[in-house]
Amino acid sequence: MTTTKPALARAVVYADGGCDPNPGPGGWGVVIEGPEGKVELCGGDRATTNNRMELTAAIKALSHFPAGSAIEMRCDSQYVIKSVTEWMRGWKAKGWRTSTGPVKNVELMQELDALNAARDVKWTWVRGHTGNVGNERADRLAAQGRREALGLAPKQEPVQAPAVPAVVPTPDAVAAPVAPSPRTTQVAIDLGLGLDVSRAAKLAGLTPQAYVERAIRVALKLGPAGIARTLEGGPGGQ
Repeated sequence: MTTTKPALARAVVYADGGCDPNPGPGGWGVVIEGPEGKVELCGGDRATTNNRMELTAAIKALSHFPAGSAIEMRCDSQYVIKSVTEWMRGWKAKGWRTSTGPVKNVELMQELDALNAARDVKWTWVRGHTGNVGNERADRLAAQGRREALGLAPKQEPVQAPAVPAVVPTPDAVAAPVAPSPRTTQVAIDLGLGLDVSRAAKLAGLTPQAYVERAIRVALKLGPAGIARTLEGGPGGQ
């Protein structure tokens, strides 16, 4: 009679990294959802690249687990996912070289390869900025790691106001004028431009809405002539 060992429950891990500008100061963030509860990690470097921060996030995540652990790694970086699942075997067969020269970030690639080989890892690509809670949190942690590397204070997370019990208004209150709500305008944006805005906002450590508002204020300050000079690469457009 043969018996089979029960499959290990996989811890779910979200890893993300970014850099602004690229190259420049960057950060990485990790969210671990395991049996022991949620664990969050982050860090950064004052001089790095996007790809190095994405690789570092995956390395820090795997390093948190002992050898033999069952893990599902969820990353929004095709560079990291394809490096591990498609490209590394060929690189190693060629002595960590590609058809055009040495593998970039080779020391990080070799460290990631060793950690991956010692663990049971399922690699899953997730699309960034689509409302995935774990991925969005890892993105914010990466921005926090970048700020810490620059010696800046952590960005304050928005605090949800407590629920206020309903109150029946008095006749006088009903008759009182009501202050108008802030006026807003919805603007349709091309899908491709929307994705570019999301990526730029991520690098800046801002929400897409805050990033767009900042860009509009800059455009208003420049005026039509200033915008034209910027787009043409003339004075003021450097």
